[in-house]
Amino acid sequence: MTIVVGILLLLTFFGLAYYCIKGHNLMIGFLVITIAWTLLSFLGAAFATPEFLADTAFYSNGEPLKIIQILNNIYQSAPEGWGTTLVNVCWGAWFGRVLMETGIASTLIRKTVELGGDRPMVTVALLNIVTAVIFTAMTGAGPVIAIGVIVLPIMMSLGVPKAIAMFSFMESVAAGIYLNPVNFAQYRAFFIGVDEMPDFTLGWYAAKWGYAAVIISVVVTTVLTAVFLSRSKTSHAWAAQTRGASEQKDAPLYTLILPIVPVVLKIALDFSVIGGFVIAGFLALFLCGKMKGSFKENCQLVNKLYYDGVVDTAPLVGFLLTLPMFNTVANYASPFFKAVLGPVMPKTELVVCILFAVLLGLGLFRGPMTLVGCGAATLGVLRGVASFSVPFLYCVFAIPTITVNIGSCITQSWVAWGLAYTKVESKDYLKLSIPCAYIAGILLYVLTFFTVTGLGTEWFI
Repeated sequence: MTIVVGILLLLTFFGLAYYCIKGHNLMIGFLVITIAWTLLSFLGAAFATPEFLADTAFYSNGEPLKIIQILNNIYQSAPEGWGTTLVNVCWGAWFGRVLMETGIASTLIRKTVELGGDRPMVTVALLNIVTAVIFTAMTGAGPVIAIGVIVLPIMMSLGVPKAIAMFSFMESVAAGIYLNPVNFAQYRAFFIGVDEMPDFTLGWYAAKWGYAAVIISVVVTTVLTAVFLSRSKTSHAWAAQTRGASEQKDAPLYTLILPIVPVVLKIALDFSVIGGFVIAGFLALFLCGKMKGSFKENCQLVNKLYYDGVVDTAPLVGFLLTLPMFNTVANYASPFFKAVLGPVMPKTELVVCILFAVLLGLGLFRGPMTLVGCGAATLGVLRGVASFSVPFLYCVFAIPTITVNIGSCITQSWVAWGLAYTKVESKDYLKLSIPCAYIAGILLYVLTFFTVTGLGTEWFI
């Protein structure tokens, strides 16, 4: 019976993959599969022997859990445990709105263009670097669109074909996400609880892997942009306006360092992520002259920016409230997955890196490699059949989640916006983004194997 339940779980897994590929609502999809896996796990447990269920989530301190305890763990404790992640997301979105309101982000872009002068490829390379730096702090569709309406017209006014300009910008956004503290907290929660492994911090991750991941991503994107440009015809047929860019005055030069302040504080001092957002955000508002009104007006401004930021992340919040339920139920389903897939799933870091590098394309369309699709199910299966360190698994799944899905996939919200804004065909974008995803992804898996493999929790002690 355990094999039958395992097969049924596997079929529902493929059903979730198809659902995600079709672009349906992720919150509802994960809620439905959580309920399905709960029922199937209870069915399997009813026929399984105590020996089969030993050392699984069905037992705690050697004693079997009651049904009500399991249900409470899945549907109450799990989403409650993600409170820290949700708070980080909301404050990060507020900070992004502050950078847009003060003009700091747009000023950074304009100064970069001035630095590049009349050398288009130099300007593109500098824009890629600055875009990546900006999105180590900003996150969400709103900030990406706000920066995109400045960067994309600039690139295309330099003669960069619109598909290549969009590719270069979107992949640079994804590169910055590798060091974004909000995204780090969000993805970290897939693997461990808030209070588990406190030494697996953004500082450790950045020093060991994150910095190199950003550099590799930016370099690959820039080199491929140059290659694509060498094979294309220069185009100046772009007439879109940069929304408000020319009307907004430059922010003071000394404020241009503020976007990286929260990241620097977190990495260097392990300072509070939210504290960093608050300090840098209010400094930006004061130094850029946005807090010159009355106390009431200033409060209204801060409130509006927070409201707009939360609206930017609203779809993500709903997804994040159902995802921990799914992560928890996966622990109860894992012994049945292991019964079916145990003999064929990879059990060494080298095989995992090779397999994931070959199957990187499955990170597209919310596929089984990306954590913001149905990759959480793949993670549950992989953890159920072998014992890998959390840092290793984090890096393994971050690559298809960030490089493939966030930067390369047309189902990503801001990529879909970019296609409509630039009038680029989906197939033309994928022809550029998929080679980048594979080249950067393979290099990142090589980096992962040589820097993170073999690290258990004892490494942090």
